[in-house]
This record gives sequence, C-alpha cells and structure tokens, in this order.
Amino acid sequence: MKTFFEANIWPLKNKLYRMAYLWVKDREVAEDILQSVFEKAWNRKNELQKMENPMGWMVRTLKNESLQHYRFSKRFESIQDHEPVEESQEKENMEVEVNMVFSFLEGLPDKQKEVFQLREVEGLTYEEIAGYLEISMDQVKVNLHRARKSLKGYLMTRKNEE
Repeated sequence: MKTFFEANIWPLKNKLYRMAYLWVKDREVAEDILQSVFEKAWNRKNELQKMENPMGWMVRTLKNESLQHYRFSKRFESIQDHEPVEESQEKENMEVEVNMVFSFLEGLPDKQKEVFQLREVEGLTYEEIAGYLEISMDQVKVNLHRARKSLKGYLMTRKNEE
C-alpha cells in the first residue's frame, strides 16, 4: 500500500518540474528547486495529508523557491540562450516556434504567465488554478484571456513580419 506522499505528492514531480523550468530556464536549477520543494513537502507530509489542497501548497512553495532563486542569483536567462538539439528540420522548426512562445511568455506579467502555464501546459481547470494561486475564478479568466490575446497579437505580428 502506498503512503500519502507516494500516492499524492510524488506523482506531481513532472508537472512541477515543467513549471520550475518555465520559470528559471535552467534544467539543473529547476531540479534543485524541485528537490528543495519535495524536501519541504517530506518534512511536512503529515500537515500536507490534512490539507484540503496539497497541490496548491506544492505550487506555491515551488513559486516561492523560484523567486528566491532569482533574488539570490540576480540572473535572468532567456530561452534563446539554450541551443536546441538538431535532429530534423521539422523538429528544429517546432523548437523554434516553442522557443518563440516561451520567449513571449517571459514578457507577460507573472499572473498571466502562471495562469497560462497551468491552463495550457498543465491542463488544469479554472477551479484548480484559482485554488493553487489563491485568486478568484474571475481573475483566472481575465488573466488567461489577456495572455491568449497578447499571444495571438504577438504571433500575428511575427507572421506578418515573415
């Protein structure tokens, strides 16, 4: 029989890693941040078991750890600093497009970026996002709408430039 931690917390590792990587743009740093979050979760596993929304606590802790990393490092890397692996022209084109979207997302306000990540990448519901970020459903909808609208405008501009 699985423990609460094995059944409810550990399965979140991939989702949380993707979020950390989106925020810090460095695999090793994202792994370090994730390890720190899981260490905190392990130390508070009894409290987490009693929480109504342990995933929300994990996301908030991940966000706080990421912000702490920025405060201490004072470095901001862009996604263009990472070279994509070249296997085929199609894969390269797709990576360029993905990098372009990630670059765009970096320019969004934090709330829009977080809501967009949780909804479009992680596939969470509006209710889940509201709970994880501790904001209202209306704020989730507004931030997601603004992020999508900005992305659409950005992509249209890029397409017209080509």
